[in-house]
Amino acid sequence: TPIVLMGYLNPLEAMGYHEFAEKAAENGVDGVLIVDLPIEESQSFEVICQKYELDIIFLISPATTDKRIKMISDHASGYLYYVSLKGVTGAKSLDIASVEEKVSNIRTLTDLPIAVGFGIRDAESASRVAKISDGIIVGSILVKIIAESVKEKEIDLNQIKAAMHQKLTELRKVV
Repeated sequence: TPIVLMGYLNPLEAMGYHEFAEKAAENGVDGVLIVDLPIEESQSFEVICQKYELDIIFLISPATTDKRIKMISDHASGYLYYVSLKGVTGAKSLDIASVEEKVSNIRTLTDLPIAVGFGIRDAESASRVAKISDGIIVGSILVKIIAESVKEKEIDLNQIKAAMHQKLTELRKVV
């Protein structure tokens, strides 16, 4: 199970891009998604990620234009993260038809896999989105697993990977 760290730019800048990427790679991280790193400012971070063989993943929203999707695709690696709805992760209303339409459009602009997140809150929504995308992102569930798995401040990525694998196995049985 690949590990992708998702977060904000400030901690990376405080630590330093090189140190962050080196530590991430040493600890089994496969990719990073920095939610507030605009594509126009990402070049130096991209170069460092490539050096440490970390995929750099970018977000695409329902409002992202085709021109911007193409620009993002040219800089991304691993996959593209399509935020399927406006609102918060785990939200209750997911319009599968509009997600399918947007994912189909994105496919015309890139060869990268497209993973869909937001609004996937149970096995039914996971199954429906899995049929129209290359992957699903179930952030709320994973945050809960991590919160239950972590004791004090020590984080064991192998423990987290095992918990995620178990949850995915459960989802597959339902799907």
